[in-house]
Amino acid sequence: MTFSLAGRCARTGMFGVAVTTSSIAVGSRCGFARAGVGAVLTQHRTDPRLGPIGVALLQAGKDAEATIREMAAGTPERDWRQLAAIDANGTTAFFHGAHIHSIHAGAQVKDCVAIGNILANAGVPAAMAAAFARDPAAPLAERLVRGLEAGLTAGGERGAVRSASLLVMHQHSFPYVDLRVDEADAPIAALRALWEAYAPQADDYVARAVDPGSFGPSQT
Repeated sequence: MTFSLAGRCARTGMFGVAVTTSSIAVGSRCGFARAGVGAVLTQHRTDPRLGPIGVALLQAGKDAEATIREMAAGTPERDWRQLAAIDANGTTAFFHGAHIHSIHAGAQVKDCVAIGNILANAGVPAAMAAAFARDPAAPLAERLVRGLEAGLTAGGERGAVRSASLLVMHQHSFPYVDLRVDEADAPIAALRALWEAYAPQADDYVARAVDPGSFGPSQT
């Protein structure tokens, strides 16, 4: 009962994922990314162990298609899983397990892959990917949030979503953005509000990590 997207900003080299679902705390288990490497999504009877495996394959130089193929081949319970990946070049791939009997789909555009299961209709991922692609000059986090919003507008899941998350990696081992709405009546709207509050400060938090002496003593 999840829809999500992974994307790359060709301008900055950032990678990110945005995910929403009908259960609590989706940000703790479905989206994974590494700076300069790519991103992976794992959902439907979610196995969070698959995320780091996929990222490691991308780190080893596998493209998205090979990464998804190897993740699926190495997973005995693959028929229950839905997976997606984007690699350092922005190419993408996805996998739907044979035991996903609900409405499910995937969509790919330049620098983005979107997937979903237990959907209201099969057009949800395509709407998400189209929203992501509409304004390549916008910040990656903004494009990812727009993707979730478009998925919801297109019908979303069969039921109400309850949590949402946004993760963006840039030049460092720590996230450029890591925002989570773990339980809410309207988690995508809450994630939008969090991102709009965080966006003006995002670069400052990076600078405080790499150049702490440039900030006053009261700032954390």
